[in-house]
Amino acid sequence: MKEKKAPKAYENPKFLASPSARELRILSEYLEPKSRLRRNKVQDTVVFFGSARTLPHKEAQKRLNTLKDNKKAQAGALQKAETDLEMSRYYEDAVELAYRLTKWAKERYTPHSRYIVATGGGPGIMEAANKGARKAGGKSIGFNISLPFEQEPNPYIDEELNFEFHYFYMRKLWLVFMAKAFVIFPGGFGTLDEFMEVLTLVQTGKIKKELRIILYDRSFWDQVINIPKLAELGTISPEDLKLFKYCDTVDEMEQELIPHLRKVEKKSRLLR
Repeated sequence: MKEKKAPKAYENPKFLASPSARELRILSEYLEPKSRLRRNKVQDTVVFFGSARTLPHKEAQKRLNTLKDNKKAQAGALQKAETDLEMSRYYEDAVELAYRLTKWAKERYTPHSRYIVATGGGPGIMEAANKGARKAGGKSIGFNISLPFEQEPNPYIDEELNFEFHYFYMRKLWLVFMAKAFVIFPGGFGTLDEFMEVLTLVQTGKIKKELRIILYDRSFWDQVINIPKLAELGTISPEDLKLFKYCDTVDEMEQELIPHLRKVEKKSRLLR
């Protein structure tokens, strides 16, 4: 009786899903995105961070109206809906900023290959940024992560640039690796984690390229984290406060980002 051939290692799903193949899975989350980004001629990105829970204005208004019409609605639910409506302005601002940046980049770089909007690929602010890029007729990237809740890819990501990650650190690598600027909208633990990691990489010189790191809406961030206090107490240097900036409107963001991106482009031409 002829012996059945054993499966080749790279075609063996049991092995590939096992702890023994973890290194292969990690490497694949580096090599596959690298191949696809290169195939799509993506040169660099502008990354949007922010809450996955931020709603579009129309949806937030509709939810509030529904609760107001419900005489049995609890006060806590109404208060949350009112807060969601207030926070929805960040969604609309992210759409507008991504639209303006993409429109500018698309007109300047044909085909659209530079300063492409990139996000974590999920809902909320991420969706808003991808939506703004789509509205401008440009490409956009979603570096999604598999999570038990919240994180389904939004419908505005380019099909060829829709990535799904298992490992947070490989996802973060791609969010940071190609970025020339980071726009950080109000968010929760994930947004704080991403902001602090990028800030630490710049502070420690692990990122040497010239970046803009901009927090959107100082009034929000001053309530959430008192960064100047860290300098006052000596846990960071006063110079570290220059590693990032605040902007309070889409106009300010545009005026801060576009000159920076032009400067980066000019430097890249000189180095060729």
